[in-house]
Amino acid sequence: MKEQYPSIEISRSKLSKILIGGAYMNKLVERKNIRLKEYDYSQAGYYFITICSLDKKKIFWNKEDDPKDVGETFGLPLKNLSNTGKIIDEEINKINSIYENVEIDKYVIMPNHIHMIIILHNEGGRSKTSPTISRIIQQFKASISKKIGYSIWQKSFYDHIIRDERDYENICNYIETNPIKWKEDKYYNF
Repeated sequence: MKEQYPSIEISRSKLSKILIGGAYMNKLVERKNIRLKEYDYSQAGYYFITICSLDKKKIFWNKEDDPKDVGETFGLPLKNLSNTGKIIDEEINKINSIYENVEIDKYVIMPNHIHMIIILHNEGGRSKTSPTISRIIQQFKASISKKIGYSIWQKSFYDHIIRDERDYENICNYIETNPIKWKEDKYYNF
């Protein structure tokens, strides 16, 4: 007699099929850890971070359908930020005061994602209280979710350890020009 397994309704993008005892079973795909192994993400350094909204929904701007508005307002008062975008802006600006050794160097809030450079200063070596980049982002996302009443975030985040001055300058340029090139951005969607 062939065993019957109950089916579970889960998004196909999260499933893979595996063969167990002659029958295919659906199994949740395990997320790949994209962090560098053996790297201490609480050590002093510069980190480029990208955080996306859930399903890359354009919820951080009021006028997300008009890409020229994104570029036109960069560097000016953030008049096109939605209420959610304004909360994000407030929380980014709080990070420096929450952690004594953390500085937000540059950032931009795009319609469906955020780019920022986080600097960890650890004069005299790493202390026991030094937060990791993951901890900073986790608390940042949780604080915004709490204020809004639900989570608006895609799981995880992208990070890049900035290795030298040239890398830093390229990333700064990317952050500064990202709004102007919104239609060409890999996170752009209709």
